[in-house]
Amino acid sequence: MTVPEPKDAKDPLEAATVATRSLQGLSTELTARVPQLLEAMRSVGTGLELHSTLDRICETAAELAGARYAAIGVVDEEGRGLSDFVTYGVGAETARRIGRRPDGHRGLLGALIHDPAPVRLADLTSDPRFAGFPAGHPPMRTFLGVPIRVQGEIFGNLYLAEKNGGGEFNDYDLHMVRVLATEAGIAIGNARLYEAARQRERWIDGSVAVTTALLSGGDADDALTVVAEQARRLADSAAGIVLLPAREGGLEIAAVACDRPIGTLLGTVVPAESPLVVKLLAGEAVFVVDAAADPRMITGFAERYGPSMMLPLHSGGRVLGALATPRARGARPFSEAERTLATQFASQAALALIMAEAQRDRERLAVYEDRDRIARDLHDLVIQRLFATGMMLEGAQRKSLVPAVQDGVGKAVDELDVTIQEIRTAIFALQQGPAEAPSGLRTRVLREINMAAVPLGFTPGHRFNGPVDTVVGELTGKNLIAALREALSNAFRHAGASRIDVVVDATVKLPDGCDGVRLTVADDGVGIPDGGRRSGLRNLARRAESLGGSSACGPGIGADGQGTTVRWEAPL
Repeated sequence: MTVPEPKDAKDPLEAATVATRSLQGLSTELTARVPQLLEAMRSVGTGLELHSTLDRICETAAELAGARYAAIGVVDEEGRGLSDFVTYGVGAETARRIGRRPDGHRGLLGALIHDPAPVRLADLTSDPRFAGFPAGHPPMRTFLGVPIRVQGEIFGNLYLAEKNGGGEFNDYDLHMVRVLATEAGIAIGNARLYEAARQRERWIDGSVAVTTALLSGGDADDALTVVAEQARRLADSAAGIVLLPAREGGLEIAAVACDRPIGTLLGTVVPAESPLVVKLLAGEAVFVVDAAADPRMITGFAERYGPSMMLPLHSGGRVLGALATPRARGARPFSEAERTLATQFASQAALALIMAEAQRDRERLAVYEDRDRIARDLHDLVIQRLFATGMMLEGAQRKSLVPAVQDGVGKAVDELDVTIQEIRTAIFALQQGPAEAPSGLRTRVLREINMAAVPLGFTPGHRFNGPVDTVVGELTGKNLIAALREALSNAFRHAGASRIDVVVDATVKLPDGCDGVRLTVADDGVGIPDGGRRSGLRNLARRAESLGGSSACGPGIGADGQGTTVRWEAPL
């Protein structure tokens, strides 16, 4: 039986008054239950956390109406199904046997979503709207359903089943539960406001954390990881992913925060022909209901995820990249409030990225100005003094009649000439400005080798195999240069080598069969001592593993394998 609601139930407080007045003139049995109703209303209005409020409403309604089971079905934002289903009286083991909770798309629960009016049934299984129970569901016959309104809008429905004692729900139960549902609507409204305020506070705190991390002057990759981690935490998603424009077009995954190994994700390029990339680079946000089933998701890893938000990182008309926060398959979709807050977070993160980039540019400019000053001082003061000292020694050599003195002075003059050449090489490196920074990987490798020649006292040998500049991606190339710098630094500080060979091979096959690039740095130094520090080697391994590659050490190129050979490899 469907029971009509009062026509003047638009305002929750007014509806509560009307419903309470309707109790007047009824039986003494109902009047005796009014104190119980007032206590129930007081209980429902206690606390501000939304989910605990729903739990409390279910329990209170079941006690008030003498029902064995109670539930609240929360209607989704589209009004087509249930986004949440809170129960009372159903144990954990029973819930596990039932499995997935109802979605409200069919059956009696679905009918109440489209026609939200009080319903009282002596046997719900005989109702034409009944669609059956899932396996493991406890038997239920008597039924009472009442809509819950929050600020005039349908929030969901309160369901009661199985009246204690085997009887049916009566008019008294209906009146009580309707009043309770009205009070529940007020309590839920307050809880939603509180939850929305807390949610906004969390997103604001997350934005502050991102801005602080980006402007702290740390590594840019670490800052992007902070953005990914904060986005994942705030959106309650399975992963946080930052994508930046790739050299060859499209978007490349530059930072990932998730529980799974990230080697297969980091460096993945979503091609430019993807319709999602087109929208993101145009500054449009994309919201996906199910990433695994959406035909626009053309990357392999999309099958792991369900609801997803993909937001452009844009500020001041400039799109820096995109931020993705996918949830696991079967997870609840993102609410409108979450979408709005996440969009604002992405805009704030983009602004912080731009500010951090400007700050790094200022710092870089200050460094280049300082390097220019040092180069001028070296050229105008140090080299001139060394040259003058060499001329003085040559004059003393000619005047000396002792052969041993002549030989010693000659060697000193030769050493000064070598020192002058090394300083000139250093001056050249110092005077290389940002506009002259090489873009090709081959040129960047040569630059690192020439820079290392100054402290080493000799220039390492080098060899390239394959089209290094065209097949090695930007992310892999950047990490390869960092690995080369680390390996050369170790050779200079610890190896005491007189010979170093550098090989960059872009034609190798990795153990898993993928095409890869391998960096080999071999020396004839003292090798790696037992018990020595391994922090540099760990850094090499960490960089390789973050890309899905590896790093290892072996014998060097000296006599009988003396020295060390570092092999660092990663997918192209």
